[in-house]
Amino acid sequence: MFKGITRRWFFSTMLVIFLIIALIVTGVIFSIVYLFNNEVERELSTVSTELSAVFDGYRTDNSSTFASGAKEYVEDFRHKEEMEVMAINSAGRIILTSTGFSYDENEGMPDFDEAKESGSGSAFYKGALGSGENISALTRVITNKNGSVIGGVRYIVSVDNVNRTVALYSAFVVVAGLAILFLVGFTGSYFVRSIVTPVRELRESADKIAHGDFSAKIEKRYNDEIGDLCDAFTDMAKDLEATEQMKNDFISRVSHELRTPLTAIKGWAETMQLSSKRKLDRKTFDKGMSVIIKESGRLTGIVEELLDFSRIQTGRMVLLNEKLDILAELDEVIYMLRDRAVSENKHLLYDEPEAVYPPVYGDRNRLKQVFINIIDNALKYTPADGVVAIEVKYNAEQDPDNILIIVTDTGCGISAEDLPKVKEKFYKANQKVNGSGIGLAVADEIMQLHKGTLEIESGVGVGTTVTLTLPVLKDG
Repeated sequence: MFKGITRRWFFSTMLVIFLIIALIVTGVIFSIVYLFNNEVERELSTVSTELSAVFDGYRTDNSSTFASGAKEYVEDFRHKEEMEVMAINSAGRIILTSTGFSYDENEGMPDFDEAKESGSGSAFYKGALGSGENISALTRVITNKNGSVIGGVRYIVSVDNVNRTVALYSAFVVVAGLAILFLVGFTGSYFVRSIVTPVRELRESADKIAHGDFSAKIEKRYNDEIGDLCDAFTDMAKDLEATEQMKNDFISRVSHELRTPLTAIKGWAETMQLSSKRKLDRKTFDKGMSVIIKESGRLTGIVEELLDFSRIQTGRMVLLNEKLDILAELDEVIYMLRDRAVSENKHLLYDEPEAVYPPVYGDRNRLKQVFINIIDNALKYTPADGVVAIEVKYNAEQDPDNILIIVTDTGCGISAEDLPKVKEKFYKANQKVNGSGIGLAVADEIMQLHKGTLEIESGVGVGTTVTLTLPVLKDG
């Protein structure tokens, strides 16, 4: 039980709180003892001031005068119910008590000796009698005109009741301290459990995820940072599960994408190999070579796409930037894809602007890769007799810092559910069309490396518009 966070909390917090409460309880108990003892001493001091009325300035002429005055004072003492008073001669012998009982001389009266030596002529004593009774005593000496001690008066009060009261109050303080300590410990342990339990569940769920079980979820018990952490972990598990599924789908798609051209290449290679046994006509040979070349190019494109994706993921993609005429680069890509559009009976529309646009600073091959990916996707998802339109915009007055390349198609479009995810790695909205599902992710990363953007607007049945925004090269 006492391990980890709980152990640290116990030793770093509870021990400190225990020491603080122990110090407070000890201080309060000492204060109670001091206050009660001080009250007893104050009461004894107050009563002893009556002697000033009997002996002027606590002085008298001689021993006989002291004895008669002390006798009268002891016999008429008004506080007999509260304390005992006794008269003591100069030799320290008790000559009279208010109770009338003799006093055991063996008990000793150290306060009388201290009072004789004290400059104030008085001294306190606290101790126990032979009977076990606890007492507090005050002795005040009486001197003659020469300053010699001729006797003294001793006041004695039992403090057993006071000690019991002090013990009761002290016990109450100790119980209160223990109650506070228990309350702090209980609330603290509840608080620690509210942290430790979710953390333990997080660890167990993380272990499950590490072993491939992405269904792990954590119950949210509190609407605080721990609750937010539980929500974030659950969302992460869902995202990991979705990413894992997309990764598996991606591997399956890539395997299929690789298998198809490899199968075609292998099939035609075997067919052409038979030409050594029987004559292969030129038409069949040319068709076979055409298929091999086409499928080899397709394989090369897939591998290059995967390599680019790997470079982006590991941060190893390096741009070879230079000053570019973006219109010239775009024109080359469109020229390269125009024959494909014609062969697929699709209309590729592009009117090169007559105005001179400012140059951009970027990697020629990487930007061409983006243009090819976007236009290729537009042609891929556009049906026969459909239109893919390309437009370049630059407004020196409204937006002098950016050039916009807009590619619009009349294809099937993208659903509102899929649209936010189409630029994510491994995601493929339309499973019926060939493709690895990472082309847009790579294109988006390349645009970001150029400090540009790739934005997509689409709707099912209304086509798709992709807007590429590239910053122009500033002078100097």
